[in-house]
Amino acid sequence: VADAERILRRLSGKEHRVITGICVVSPGKTLDKAVISMVRFKSLSQEEISSYIQTGEPMDKAGAYAIQGKGSCMVRDFSGSHSNIIGLPIDELKILLEKTSFQITPERK
Repeated sequence: VADAERILRRLSGKEHRVITGICVVSPGKTLDKAVISMVRFKSLSQEEISSYIQTGEPMDKAGAYAIQGKGSCMVRDFSGSHSNIIGLPIDELKILLEKTSFQITPERK
């Protein structure tokens, strides 16, 4: 709880980078990429931070928030890959997989 509070206080009213490294290894080819997204937080009151921590959501998050969950209300805006901020830059990974001739099949409904 103390770590989450410290992190959220530090993020409050500021912009930060989320950087994820991805690597695809196939026979004869290795591709990698660092994906960078920017997130800007609203200024948060102590009450807002405490209320969010009480939801339990930040407890298993590296940055103490989930942009795809209740934590989205603390985000003023972001740029870059939304899925990167969540944890895995899907579009960028798909591009690397396609460059290795990996066949991505459409979802079945």
